Amino acid sequence: MALTTENAATDRVAFGRGYNVWIMGIDGTWRRSCVLKAISNSEAELELEGSIEGLNLKEFFLLLSSTGLAYRRCELIRVNGSEIDVRFLKTKNKAGRSSGSSAMAN
Repeated sequence: MALTTENAATDRVAFGRGYNVWIMGIDGTWRRSCVLKAISNSEAELELEGSIEGLNLKEFFLLLSSTGLAYRRCELIRVNGSEIDVRFLKTKNKAGRSSGSSAMAN
């Protein structure tokens, strides 16, 4: 079982100085600057700039580019001061892709 834990740790990439990103409400009514500290296929660790008070963090977008063209849909896992951990949510589009890949297998 130790191998599984070690493999999971190697899947996570930590950024020494962080990477500037944004979080944005699903409805687009709010947006906050933050720093991406670490990321894996399923989770990320962010350090927020400013207060999260009053924001709906049940579900939101992590914007990886200033234009918003690269993003992930997230949910909040944990808050520790200005740092938050988020989990990436599956999108409906990804489920649709699986049917296309099975057609290629035939």
